[in-house]
Amino acid sequence: MIPLFTEEIAALGLGDLDVRVDAVSGVQVDSRRVEPGDLFVAVGGGVDFRDDALARGAGATLVPAHPFDAFAALGSLVRERSKARVVGITGSTGKTSTKDILAALCASAARTVAAEASYNNEIGVPLTLCRLEPDTEVCILELAMRGFGQIADLCRIARPDIGVLTNVGPVHLELVGSLEGVLRAKGELITALPPGGTAIVPEEFPVERDDVEVVRLSEPAVERVDGRTLVEGVSFNFTAQHHVANASAALAALDALGLPRPEHVDVEFSRWRWEEVPLPGGGLLINDAYNANPDSMRAALAHLVTTAGDRRRVAVLGDMAELGPGAPGFHEEIGREVARHGVEALVAVGELARGYLEGATGVSITSWAPDAASAAAEAGRVVRPGDCVLVKASRVVGLEHVAEALAAVSA
Repeated sequence: MIPLFTEEIAALGLGDLDVRVDAVSGVQVDSRRVEPGDLFVAVGGGVDFRDDALARGAGATLVPAHPFDAFAALGSLVRERSKARVVGITGSTGKTSTKDILAALCASAARTVAAEASYNNEIGVPLTLCRLEPDTEVCILELAMRGFGQIADLCRIARPDIGVLTNVGPVHLELVGSLEGVLRAKGELITALPPGGTAIVPEEFPVERDDVEVVRLSEPAVERVDGRTLVEGVSFNFTAQHHVANASAALAALDALGLPRPEHVDVEFSRWRWEEVPLPGGGLLINDAYNANPDSMRAALAHLVTTAGDRRRVAVLGDMAELGPGAPGFHEEIGREVARHGVEALVAVGELARGYLEGATGVSITSWAPDAASAAAEAGRVVRPGDCVLVKASRVVGLEHVAEALAAVSA
């Protein structure tokens, strides 16, 4: 990290600061990740781990009075001193995968820092900024939205030069009310760009500014060759159709950064996103348990069909959260998609997931489980050797436990 002097941190008055060094060289919120010279910021139960952080060599510890404000201040300090170009990525679906693809594209051409996993909120974004080094050239951030103003707040810290909006769909409706609300909230990224910045947006997304370059995403040229996907001439190590749009957005950001396009890229995707694990009898587990909304559910079911081939198709699907009053209808609609895609066994998990069962007429085997623990047991009864199994839900359902239980059978 670009060093921060402890005197200037103290001057910010962020909370209870215990200083052992003149400058800190990193910021951590998990004491287990502390390295010598780091600042350990104790949030919530982290207060109990200050001694552990100091034993690991922390140069200072901070118990903030207001955690989000403290992280914003620290992230802003580092950002102000960095010459890196910052790419902010948001969207209803695909933002984490687009971030992962762009990081892989940039890695060979520029010193790059990218958000870990889904470090995309009031703590995750500043933590990513606090990894910037004096020689970092590119910083890739994922920006989450749970309501109006959140992306704007994150942008005040991150100050992105390039904004990527992957798409706009029915997510977080419980908080923003409508698809128009989603568009407005996601559009805060474009509003935050500096004059001369670059906005990479879907074809139909309205951009009223005339002082930024606008790049509109369209259907890219795609080929499948030897188990890889060529998107606009670049070979990627994935076959899922939904990643094509993500790769196209990442390539547009790469061009905006002025970096060369490599011929061949292997992307390491974040955990619980399209992980594929062999199952007994030639079966396959598709673990996409990190999050879900109607658009990503449709994409996942299409991918299940493509990947399964002649294997029996099984779906373990949990609630899609934050869809507002229309949630039951969205779940029933996805149930119909389950039937349309020829899924032969469906395990629905959670109260809202009962809607899948209402829509999934014609599916041979259906069952319901109240939570992830029950779903793991139910999936164990439903899944047979040789099946292709999709596991997907919103984060709050915790269906990674189902995926782990299924994977353990093949270990």
